[in-house]
Amino acid sequence: MPSRPDALLLIAPGCAHCPVVLQSLAEMLKAGSLGRLEVVNIVAHPEVAKAVGTRSVPWLRIGPFELDGLYTPTELGAWIEHAAQGTGWKQYFSSLLARGRLPKALELVRRDPSRLASIIALVESMETPMAARVGVGAIVEEFEGSDTLRHHIPELVALTRSPEPQIRADACHYLALTNAAEVAEQVRPLLDDADSEVREIAHETLERLAGDEAL
Repeated sequence: MPSRPDALLLIAPGCAHCPVVLQSLAEMLKAGSLGRLEVVNIVAHPEVAKAVGTRSVPWLRIGPFELDGLYTPTELGAWIEHAAQGTGWKQYFSSLLARGRLPKALELVRRDPSRLASIIALVESMETPMAARVGVGAIVEEFEGSDTLRHHIPELVALTRSPEPQIRADACHYLALTNAAEVAEQVRPLLDDADSEVREIAHETLERLAGDEAL
């Protein structure tokens, strides 16, 4: 049976959205979806807001997920379910990056590099918002040449075979950032790709990986 996650909600007087989120969470607590709900008024306890690194309310932590702003009951229910099941990192990173929270997303991946798998997973879907795709690129660049990024070479190589040109192009670019010369053979077929952008990125990737001799 999935565990019931705990939740921490930070509120403040005068916040229009705080009562809405509080009511939704209180109902979910009563329904047994949450194990515990702690509510803190940050005017009375500013040290709590400082400790979690926020200045805005409502701010909410459900299990490992930190959320700020207004969320519908359906959205809150989905995050509670993810926290209970130990899933949802891909969706969480997509949400963070789409909201312009790149520093937070990067902090989370640095804290636990295994989470880069969820970042790479965002590449494979054209449903990933463009703002999130841009954020993925910024995070992958932070791990350039690292063993952490090289660990995901098989997934990136697989994505170069995607039917979507954008996905092939992104995966090829990220393979360049691995600085792993051995992936040149997997990139080489993209020189004949049907898409001109993919061909161009493949050329740049091979130059980067092994110099002109790779061509």
